[in-house]
Amino acid sequence: MKKAYVFPGQGSQFPGMAKDLYDTHETARRMMEEANRILGFRITDIMFDGPAEDLRQTKVTQPAIFIHSVVQAACTPDFRPDMAAGHSLGEFSALAATGSISFEEGLKLVSVRARAMQKACESTPGTMAAVLALPAGRIEEICLSCEGIVVAANYNCDGQTVISGESKAVEEACMKMKEAGARRCLILPVGGAFHSPLMEPARAELAAVIERTTFKAPSCPVYQNVTALPYTDPEEIRRNLLSQLTSPVRWTQSVRNMAADGAGEFHETGPGKVLQGLITKIIG
Repeated sequence: MKKAYVFPGQGSQFPGMAKDLYDTHETARRMMEEANRILGFRITDIMFDGPAEDLRQTKVTQPAIFIHSVVQAACTPDFRPDMAAGHSLGEFSALAATGSISFEEGLKLVSVRARAMQKACESTPGTMAAVLALPAGRIEEICLSCEGIVVAANYNCDGQTVISGESKAVEEACMKMKEAGARRCLILPVGGAFHSPLMEPARAELAAVIERTTFKAPSCPVYQNVTALPYTDPEEIRRNLLSQLTSPVRWTQSVRNMAADGAGEFHETGPGKVLQGLITKIIG
């Protein structure tokens, strides 16, 4: 039976995250103090003690989740994945945990990504909404019929798709989706329109850093968000990672592909258990 390790994205953070690892593992303490040095501030203080409002800032949230996830993998004695995947930000954690990028370079990438995304959100305001109980194909059709930019951004599981784009376009799409039979269409408390064309300025900024980053073949195939397919070639991984910011997260398809390729166990590594819930809905 093959083991798949999955890594969560933004939204799984909580005050007190990773403190148990810091308190009980020398490896965790070393890696987290290294993270403080790389970032130039004590992110561990915010991770351990909050406040939650500070932890919700994109520039803090993303590095914090990356640190928790990769440190937990490093402190797991039997961490030997046959395959791996991460949801959005979690893809960076998956690549670092499997040795495709170093912890230091991965953290620098995530920090640049977070700041660039926050800047893009401030310059071009947008939002996201979760759509429940409407087929993904119908959601895509409705998005195309709306004025302005709105796209399907996260295919989380059957019956749960997140749309993203300009605020007015998202609101129009929500209205049309309710009329089309969606059970709910809930505007999310996020900083901007992630995984949409509105993130193009952030993608351009991230490109320069990704090009300077050293990628190696990971220890196992990593199923990347952009295509939901497995990759081990460093240059293909690099290209997909760059496309990820403005492309949808194909999580449903990734989980199905991992299961089809023999994954019998899914282990969530990092804060929270959001992905386990989605996986149960996708493959039972």
